[in-house]
Amino acid sequence: MALCNLSLNQTSNFTKVELPCTERNSLFVKIRSSNLSHLPLQYERVSTDTISDKKEIVRGSNYRPTIYHYGYIQSLNSEYAVEESYGRKHDKLKREVRMMLKQVVNPIDQLDLIDVLQRLGLSYHFQEEITEILDKVYHNNIVSGKDKQTQKNLHTSALEFRLLRQHGYNASPESFNSLKDNMGSFKPCITTDIKGMLSLYEASYHSIEGESILDEVRDFTRKHLNEFVNRNKDDERSEIVSHALSLPLHWRMQRLEAWWFIDVYERRDNMNPVLLELAKLDFNMVQATHQDDLKDVSRWWTGIGLGEKLNFPRDTLMQDFFGIVGMMFDPHLGYCRRMVAKVNTLVNVIDDIYDVYGTLEELELFTDAIDRWDTSAMDRLPEYMKLCYLALHNTVNEIAFDILKKQGLHIIGHLKKAWAGLSKSYLIEAKWYHTGYIPTLQEYIDNGYISVAAPIALLHSYFFVANPITGEALGYLEEYPNIIRSSSIICRLSNDLRPFLGDLGDVPKSIECYMKETGASEEDARKHIRSLISKTWKKMNEEHLVAASSPFSQPFIEVATNAARGGLCMYQEGDNYLTQYPKVKDWINFLLVHPIGSHTEE
Repeated sequence: MALCNLSLNQTSNFTKVELPCTERNSLFVKIRSSNLSHLPLQYERVSTDTISDKKEIVRGSNYRPTIYHYGYIQSLNSEYAVEESYGRKHDKLKREVRMMLKQVVNPIDQLDLIDVLQRLGLSYHFQEEITEILDKVYHNNIVSGKDKQTQKNLHTSALEFRLLRQHGYNASPESFNSLKDNMGSFKPCITTDIKGMLSLYEASYHSIEGESILDEVRDFTRKHLNEFVNRNKDDERSEIVSHALSLPLHWRMQRLEAWWFIDVYERRDNMNPVLLELAKLDFNMVQATHQDDLKDVSRWWTGIGLGEKLNFPRDTLMQDFFGIVGMMFDPHLGYCRRMVAKVNTLVNVIDDIYDVYGTLEELELFTDAIDRWDTSAMDRLPEYMKLCYLALHNTVNEIAFDILKKQGLHIIGHLKKAWAGLSKSYLIEAKWYHTGYIPTLQEYIDNGYISVAAPIALLHSYFFVANPITGEALGYLEEYPNIIRSSSIICRLSNDLRPFLGDLGDVPKSIECYMKETGASEEDARKHIRSLISKTWKKMNEEHLVAASSPFSQPFIEVATNAARGGLCMYQEGDNYLTQYPKVKDWINFLLVHPIGSHTEE
């Protein structure tokens, strides 16, 4: 029986391929294009042995040739990886900065130096010194009650609060109430201090639930900083302020921010040449380490052969690794980067199976096979699924074996459960699509924070970052604790804020769910989703304040926070996950290809 309706309109947001009407519910094939009308899906007609009467099925494909092919990645080479003189210079500059931290005794100057080190991407070298300074600041100014506004300007007060909160100290925001007059309004005089206003704005993003003064500070400073930018387009400060207003420092991918700030810092009148030289050298040396990690993952991807044998999935290895660098850039975390990059690359292949290629019947078989975690479950799968299933099975078992060797823990049960949960969340979305069901917003979030795949990446990250792995933490991991859940929700909702370049469609996203549930306009729905992101960040912030009593280590909490930052970065201006967007190409070049100072153009 021939297909009764086949529409491949490449200008629409998505297309549906309908099978004979009597068989539509069981054999409906989900075909989704990207939200880019100029990048249509490819299609192929195949027959499948998983369908009893072997109906011809039209499948979609997300495949587009990547510009970051194997040869390109393997050709990446940096002199900073092999030239020993760079290492000696690096050690010398670190000693100078360490001495600098000890010699600066003015608390205000100490705070400014810590802030610069963090923004230049250097603070990970000086954690002990920074902790010692902040311990004294917290004890003297907070615990001992010596916090005198008369001794500090607006910038310093806000910076102190931000740095303390950032490092897990429960600094109180009550001092910001002094910025108001007797009528409860903010004093007009503070609006002329742009540096102080910007510091207040950045500090407000470290709030937790119930701190209304920080919500007021955020609204007030954002309003007046926007007015400043509009009035002073040519003022050199407008670049800094506009950058902050587009995305606050606390929400930014730290490695990209370091790249950006090195350029800004170099143009400052009070720039310290030692700090600048170390920042550039460190960035380039860390980049060389990342290139080695990337080449290793590229060899693995080529070796398992999925990219060669399957003609439908995206080749997103470079983008995946870029995201991993955002989560954990520290050069000492190379093994974790490599393993999590493998996980994320497999996730995207599986995501494409559920989104554009598999039939609903095949997806149910595939989900069952992952749930059983038994190679005998492969027997009922079509060939393309067998390849993917075996690659997944072998990679995850290899990870579990490594942890068993290194820490003596048998974690395969935790990994199996997580992969089963991810596949089930994908299947739920596939069924929603096939039946036309639009869930409530809460239903969507409860499933969507898993299907965005951040929990699977964070779970694997935990096993490589935590040393030792504690039994208490393993118990919490079973149900995805707040630190993982909040980070994942931010990734999910950030993804959903991508601009719609066509009609609303595809698997319903949070914006569509809220519009359907409440009758809200798209503009109001977007505003609501942004407010949910802000509320979820407050929960993330609270995890930093309770880190001392948390079963999870500070490094893992930071990785989870960085995952949320990466989600906001990747989807800030459209679907940057696709390399067709010039901005993500630039970001990849900045972080993974060209050393600072090379001035090489693609």
